[in-house]
Amino acid sequence: MTGGVTDSAGKQIRVFLVDDHEVVRRGVAALLETEDDMTVVGEAGTAEQALSRIPVVLPDVAVLDVRLPGGSGVQVCRDIRSGHPEIACLMLTSFADEDALYDAVMAGAAGYVLKQIHGADLVGAVRTVAAGGSLLDSGSTGAMMERLRGGQSEPDPLAELTPQERQILDLIGEGMTNRQIGERLYLAEKTVKNYVSALLSKLDLKRRTQAAVLVAELRGRRY
Repeated sequence: MTGGVTDSAGKQIRVFLVDDHEVVRRGVAALLETEDDMTVVGEAGTAEQALSRIPVVLPDVAVLDVRLPGGSGVQVCRDIRSGHPEIACLMLTSFADEDALYDAVMAGAAGYVLKQIHGADLVGAVRTVAAGGSLLDSGSTGAMMERLRGGQSEPDPLAELTPQERQILDLIGEGMTNRQIGERLYLAEKTVKNYVSALLSKLDLKRRTQAAVLVAELRGRRY
């Protein structure tokens, strides 16, 4: 597919679309390609097609339906981010599924929005994740974040964490496993596991998925 003219900086956002409904893909493609700074470089209708085509074209952003034939957009996100962490994944779904949101954040997704989103907001979401930002649909995350916090307001939820624990929390937010974190920080996997247990206890969380969602909520702040 061809896109519009490049922007004043000569930089276009290259987008790959993954959805099992051709009408949805065509609609999103038509929307994005009206923007001067965006071009759709490929499409896929299944998880298998996405995993074979995305590494070839190397888009800046992959817009992924959560539910796909032969797999899930979340798994596609995890696999793509594992091999190509520079590709931002934006999950687009019809369902406000809290478990899917947890999984998407753990897989390294930069954004999770509902298909009911307005066209201009979707364009903005693509730009946000392409620039390295994080975007989670407030309607999907509001109640979940309230539950994670236990309904209490914390001025600084990370105040008790050590610098090392904060760094590990950031990497959890990127979807890294304990082994990957250990390789990044030159720590033994068992040591990382101990750090994770300690920071979860300090944050009063039970699962690392909850920690990942907390990171997504706080991302953009300096802590």
